[in-house]
Amino acid sequence: MEVFNTPNKVIITCNKRLSPYLQQEVKELGFDIVRAFPTGVELKVSINDTIKLNLNLRTASQILYSLKEFTANNPTELYEELSQIAWEELIQFDGYFSVSSNVDNETISTPLFANVKVKDAIVDRIKEKKGMRPNSGPDNNKAVVHLYWKDDRAEIFLDTSGETLAKHGYRKIPGKAPMLEALAASTIIASKWDGNSPFVNPMCGSGTLAIEAALIATNRKPGLLRMNYSFMHFIGYDETVFFQERRVLKDQINKKAAPQIIASDISEEAINVSKMNARTAGVEQLISFEVCDFAETHVPKEGGVILFNPEYGERLGTHSKLEITYKRMGDFMKQECKGYRGYIFTGNPDLAKKIGLRASRRIEFYNGKLDCRLLEYELYEGTREKTKVLYE
Repeated sequence: MEVFNTPNKVIITCNKRLSPYLQQEVKELGFDIVRAFPTGVELKVSINDTIKLNLNLRTASQILYSLKEFTANNPTELYEELSQIAWEELIQFDGYFSVSSNVDNETISTPLFANVKVKDAIVDRIKEKKGMRPNSGPDNNKAVVHLYWKDDRAEIFLDTSGETLAKHGYRKIPGKAPMLEALAASTIIASKWDGNSPFVNPMCGSGTLAIEAALIATNRKPGLLRMNYSFMHFIGYDETVFFQERRVLKDQINKKAAPQIIASDISEEAINVSKMNARTAGVEQLISFEVCDFAETHVPKEGGVILFNPEYGERLGTHSKLEITYKRMGDFMKQECKGYRGYIFTGNPDLAKKIGLRASRRIEFYNGKLDCRLLEYELYEGTREKTKVLYE
């Protein structure tokens, strides 16, 4: 099975509501999208093509290469179909693999049982052909096989990513309630920040938004911080393809980019964590860190983007302390951030009403399972200017 050079159906998954930003990234890399849906896109490419995608995408989660679509009404039929695949040409007999799944079938009470049937089909086939069986377990840092099974429709994939792409590898110390890196990158893309004007991030927490802004401005891709992917553990992998793509990542870094990125937090501990994370990401020198109340954050005069990701508590009921904070954020943007586009990311619509400004856009996101909005505020200075809206 020559999968590394054979184009086939590939699904790139992402968290819900990140699909528009994933689509933009995929197109910018020069790939044609066959189909887009709320949690991803479909392409027709080879596994060697997925190497480029794995190294470059900021907003994706997994990149899945389809091996076979088939009908399976029950675990026995699933096993029989999977046993026909030449697994001995994909997974080393002395190797290691894990199985993940997305299962909705009435004959399966737990996805773990479906995973076991996939594992059995693979190891039995390889043992029959090679006389030895590979090891398997829960670790997804080697070869990963993914099963999609809904009703009687099943599809088996090679997960070329393994560990999720949504985490970008620099956040060794996460901090309190951090924003997932893929979500942070998506909010910055949604803000239409140009990468040159100032980017201000009060209440920065562990620094994810400021770091992602610096990575975007300098064209540093996530693959620079990662040396292990699932595609490396399938038969046919050519490391020269990986290192060639990685060389491209290094060559395309914009070392001349020097945007003003300012990250502030009232917690000295949070700023120390942010600095360590930024150092790991290779962008510490691009970010000005400040320990202060958000209202004392330095805001350059030339205009740009200011983005808050404040606490938003529980959806039901608001807290008087947070109500005051949200009102202060609105006052601060109105008084100190003229000429900027202001953004507040929140999952609490009641608190959002306390901001006291009228949002020009309400961009839908999820943070985990919580329904959230990125609220945009045009903080005009002088006459109102029309801005191009990329996403609704």
